[in-house]
Amino acid sequence: MSGHSKWKTIQARKTKVDAQRGKIFTKLGREILMAVKAGGPDLNSNAKLRDVVAKAKANNMPNDTISNAIKKASGENNSKVYDEVTYEGYGPSGVALIVNVSTDNKNRTASEVRHAFDKAGGNLGTTGCVSYLFERKGVIVLEKSANSISEDELVMISIDAGADDFEVQEDYYEITTSPENFSKVREVLEKQNLVFAQAEVQMLPKTYIELDEKSVEQMQNLIDKLEELDDVIEVFHNWGE
Repeated sequence: MSGHSKWKTIQARKTKVDAQRGKIFTKLGREILMAVKAGGPDLNSNAKLRDVVAKAKANNMPNDTISNAIKKASGENNSKVYDEVTYEGYGPSGVALIVNVSTDNKNRTASEVRHAFDKAGGNLGTTGCVSYLFERKGVIVLEKSANSISEDELVMISIDAGADDFEVQEDYYEITTSPENFSKVREVLEKQNLVFAQAEVQMLPKTYIELDEKSVEQMQNLIDKLEELDDVIEVFHNWGE
């Protein structure tokens, strides 16, 4: 799932994402597993699990599938352990990329990520080489067509709950929070029975790089190759379209 602050980018790739939904559910199931292993299966006491479940629902993962993933993760026979690892690198024209993975074999995953960068004309960098170009933010996106709440009411509820920013576009609202306030804001909005198109903590770029037509093709190829890897959870970048 490619991370980007602008919902139009996600909309543009919706057809492709729908075709990959089974793979996305598998990756979300792994995130649920890691959250359960870290804090237990109780949603009331495990804030991380609540956040992952919200992310899963925003990706249209069925409730039964989510419940089954939690039960499977909390089973006595489930001894699978994954580590979270972050890779940083560069794409065409110096576009910065951050790749979050979950892996049970760091050597295998590092080799696969490096190969994806090399094959698509990118360069895998060292830890910290591009992370300073991003900031962690909670992002909640609501499509106007899926929610009947008025703009004024949504703004007031969001800001009162602790949101940092509220952006209005033609088809959607985008609410930005600090990582610390993300869960609180999301839970307040959930109580309004709102439908999220996106709800997760992301690495948002501080500035964007625009690409020419050739570089756009190369950049999209790099993102695709990274997202095809089973261990890759999210790809963040500062490519501005």
